[in-house]
Amino acid sequence: MSTVALRAAPPSRGAARLLAPAAVGVALLAVASTFVGVADVTPGSLLAQGTDGEAARLLVASRIPRTISLVLAGASLAIVGLIMQMLVRNRFVEPSTTGTAESAALGLLAVTLLAPGMPLIGKMGVAAVFALAGTGLFLLVLRRIPVRQIVLVPLVGIMLGGVIGAVTTFIAYRYDLLQTLGTWMTGDFSGILRGRYELLWIAFVLTVLAWVAADRFTVVGLGRDVATNLGLHHGRVLAGGLAIVAVITATVVVTAGVIPFLGLVVPNIVSMVIGDDVRRGIPWVAVLGAGFVVACDLLGRLIRFPYEIPLGIVVGVVGAALFLWLLLRKGSRAH
Repeated sequence: MSTVALRAAPPSRGAARLLAPAAVGVALLAVASTFVGVADVTPGSLLAQGTDGEAARLLVASRIPRTISLVLAGASLAIVGLIMQMLVRNRFVEPSTTGTAESAALGLLAVTLLAPGMPLIGKMGVAAVFALAGTGLFLLVLRRIPVRQIVLVPLVGIMLGGVIGAVTTFIAYRYDLLQTLGTWMTGDFSGILRGRYELLWIAFVLTVLAWVAADRFTVVGLGRDVATNLGLHHGRVLAGGLAIVAVITATVVVTAGVIPFLGLVVPNIVSMVIGDDVRRGIPWVAVLGAGFVVACDLLGRLIRFPYEIPLGIVVGVVGAALFLWLLLRKGSRAH
């Protein structure tokens, strides 16, 4: 498997001092997002109508859940990308470039066909199992193919995801579920309401668990031999990390759909600044991921106001451009 040398940036006190202001900036951005929309939900309308008014009800039932889900999804998916890059030892992998997200959608389609009455958390569990299987298949393919350039690794994953996506689309077409599949494959938070986003708190808990195990992921990123010499069971840590990746990916897909490239660009940008220490990088990755998603969601709501562009499309366009920049930057360094 092609690998990338880890960046060992020295501790940056300046970067540490900037984390709190960055978090405050994301919080202010989230507050602004809460008051953006077609309906009249502003501080003025809330004061005028009171706690029993329509603006307050809409704020509690829709706007606040949407903002919370954006922050949770952005932070957790960005951390998922960081974990995958360390475990696979390649900077250009994340759920949308390894077939993980497409596998989760296939699992969600399977449970919709075979057990449509299953509770939402059960559907998430099935999607997580499929996501884990798809990630394992990606790793197996990488071991079978002699990949000599790091940029070929995500291309292999994208092709694998394309095959899985084609199978999923064919099945959805046969059972007249193409429209439903489209909602899963395009991240869209416009339908998020109170009672429909709470699964994302599972992703939050798993990101905290990833932070606790951050040092282990860092060591595993150095390779099997180094991890074994330091007393870690490489296979167990790898399996645990991939399980966290699968469950978080499935949770976001079930709740809002696929958000591409987020877990790729955010960890790479953070890594350029503070290096590849996972424990030190996770807070930055979480803050930047949450801010990136909230900003893209605001952009999608304002470009064609009062109409809305789905978040997955906006993130896909911006993320693809950043992905190409990262590829070209890495390619220029290779020469």
